Amino acid sequence: MTKEAVVYFVGAGPGDPELITLKGKRLLETADLVVYAGSLIPKEVLSHAKKAEIHNSAGLTLEEIVALLVPAAKAGKMVVRLATGDPSIYGTIGEHTEKLREAGVVCEIVPGVSSFTAAAAALGKELTVPDVAQTVILSRCEGRTPVPDLEKLPLLAAHQTTLVLFLSITLVKKMQQELLTAYAPETPCAVVYRATWPDELIIFCALSDLAAKVKKAGITKTALVIVGQALAAEGKRSKLYDPAFSHSFRSGKRLE
Repeated sequence: MTKEAVVYFVGAGPGDPELITLKGKRLLETADLVVYAGSLIPKEVLSHAKKAEIHNSAGLTLEEIVALLVPAAKAGKMVVRLATGDPSIYGTIGEHTEKLREAGVVCEIVPGVSSFTAAAAALGKELTVPDVAQTVILSRCEGRTPVPDLEKLPLLAAHQTTLVLFLSITLVKKMQQELLTAYAPETPCAVVYRATWPDELIIFCALSDLAAKVKKAGITKTALVIVGQALAAEGKRSKLYDPAFSHSFRSGKRLE
């Protein structure tokens, strides 16, 4: 029976080598070929791939990446495409998997820790605070890469919930202007540069100061911007742990 040709898309996590999943680590340890996003994944993660042939995809086109993956997978080798964060969020796996499936290669996606959850952890903040924000919007500011008309930043900002912007720090002035069409100038913001990396940097500021603070810090890439009242909310409690609230595991008790 012929062995199935498979490529594993593995989320490497946000940067800290210990934040790769156990499954991701196991696949790297057994990999014969690893193609990784070199500009975003620390070399320490690659230390798990001791017997693999390793290629940095930073300077490659999609076609060149596929040309590495397909022959190796069809030869029965263990092949890993290592992506930063979680592959499903700005991970380009859609275009990769289309090409691979056309070539008769099966794709398996192994999720990873996203940079936005790592950034929230670095901030020590919950992004979904009771009575403040129960929705998190993940998006990007429109630049050379367009966004659909219904996802323009002013329309998303109109919800005034927690908003996380990827891949947009070079457009911070435009971002600030568009966010101010809906959010108040005093709305809390956080910028997290290289979340979980040794040189991680965090900026807290009001929306009105966002562009100036980013410019002063000299941040030009690899940063997330988080906006919303959840960043400053205190004194809010969920129903789950309210003594008076009943659910399937506990009966509520009246407090005297």
